Amino acid sequence: MKHVERQLASTVARAARAFPAVVLTGPRRAGKTTLLRRLFPAAGYRLLEDPALVAAVRADPRGFLDGLEPPVILDEIQHVPQLLNFIRARIDLGARRHGQWLLTGSQDFALMRGVSESMAGRAAVLQLLPLSSVESAKVTLFRGGYAEVLARPKDADLWFASYIQTYLERDVRQISQVRDLATFRRFLALLASRSGQLLNKTDLAAPLGVSVPTVAEWVGILETTGQVVLVAPYFENFGKRLVKSPKVYFTDSGLACHLLGLETPRALAQSPFVGPLFEGFVASEILKQQINLGQRRNLYFFRDQRGLEVDFVVPAGSQRLVLLEAKASRTIYPEAARNLLSLAGSIGRQTTRCIVVHAAAKSAPVGIALGGGAQSMGIGAMLESLREFRADGSSVRR
Repeated sequence: MKHVERQLASTVARAARAFPAVVLTGPRRAGKTTLLRRLFPAAGYRLLEDPALVAAVRADPRGFLDGLEPPVILDEIQHVPQLLNFIRARIDLGARRHGQWLLTGSQDFALMRGVSESMAGRAAVLQLLPLSSVESAKVTLFRGGYAEVLARPKDADLWFASYIQTYLERDVRQISQVRDLATFRRFLALLASRSGQLLNKTDLAAPLGVSVPTVAEWVGILETTGQVVLVAPYFENFGKRLVKSPKVYFTDSGLACHLLGLETPRALAQSPFVGPLFEGFVASEILKQQINLGQRRNLYFFRDQRGLEVDFVVPAGSQRLVLLEAKASRTIYPEAARNLLSLAGSIGRQTTRCIVVHAAAKSAPVGIALGGGAQSMGIGAMLESLREFRADGSSVRR
């Protein structure tokens, strides 16, 4: 697969001009190293995964840093988080030149704990997720966004199987004392089958024969390593009783399809999981756009105790909200916007845009009116609409 220009590249470059260090996190194989090495071809490079090198760094961190000539890329630095203290000291003692320390990590928890303690004010922290549909037309609901899968789709099942095994052996065991990896694998598949549902830890724990705290720990591991996304309910007071549990989605829809045993696009299309998986795909695409543009994550859902539910609520600034419904069908009827319009009517003073996003063909019109101000559109048009609406909101004075 030829090189794909990442949307996050400009944000990373801008951060390197403003901070002495840049910390790039994200799931394994998302392309963190490739992005940094392309942006900073003159920087040195060290991969901190080899056991011998890790042992040497732990034994003599000052000696290791003395052998480097910044700028330098330190890959998977979560294996030696104590190195951050020594990097901080060099930043503080030096001229605080920008873009000298370029760090990557696949485990947000271990890494961010060290960053918050040692690098506050000295490092820009960014996240890179797998390819988005905006970055590559090869990204689909069935294949997901990992570049190696898109480059060799015939080997996708083998790649995902190897990815899960490597992920279990490396990340999971390093973060937590997970002893029964077979049960953890079952947990992954079970969680994939709950995609788009409210996170119910008791419901997950019972069939696995584990405790609720164990499920909570495992979900936390998946979230901190970028494998799943938890979308929180929107708590703005609309005069309604709201649910409080988050909804869970896999960051990469291709991995979720693999865990569910969906081996072809046809099998996916005929599966009862196609709706929830498409919903998760939409959530992931929205978050990728926000992260790649250097914005904070801003994605919620709405559900009240009376059954009114809207898949996604996206704040756009200046009392503006985008309300979204995700439908896997290519044919959308006006009733698909009923919940959107109902919630929009109860919000009051906030300006809203109502969109039903669906699996539109590439040749489909940008947007089709559904009545009441709602529109239906494909994912690409929806993402562009979000950008435009947010840009309009940023120019509105409060």
